[in-house]
Amino acid sequence: MRRFFLACVLGLSVLAITATAAFAAVSNHNPSFSDQGTTLSSTGKLTGLGNGDIVVTLTATGTPSATCTNKGGNQAPGQNPATVTTSGGEAIPAGAIKNGTVTYNVSTAAPAQPTPQAAGCPSGNWTAAITDVAFTSATVTVTQGGVTVFQQTYQL
Repeated sequence: MRRFFLACVLGLSVLAITATAAFAAVSNHNPSFSDQGTTLSSTGKLTGLGNGDIVVTLTATGTPSATCTNKGGNQAPGQNPATVTTSGGEAIPAGAIKNGTVTYNVSTAAPAQPTPQAAGCPSGNWTAAITDVAFTSATVTVTQGGVTVFQQTYQL
């Protein structure tokens, strides 16, 4: 009985290590990033995935440029609000994953527009708009079955 118990514990330990190694083996091959002005897009090829739906999330950080417009329609550059972070996601069904491999194409949403004060406009009567974001970093996160199986930050 004791040998049977030890064999079971050993078997479960090996299974746990193998399952952990399977999740650790997910990698992102040749990711690319494309600055679309106020949004960022990323494409890549994920390998080492298990069977199950995945969600790929792209979170990007950058420095925005803002424009202030007065009631007469005249524009002036703002003082540029602080760093912004924005994200977006793509759900990929298990049926799209072939032999543990799938490609993704995900984009962030545009950042929220700042208040006139946050953009450095001369007065609260002006309107502010972010016209561009100089993205500095992006993080790709992949979850499968509610578990994060891949996460990496890239400097842009």
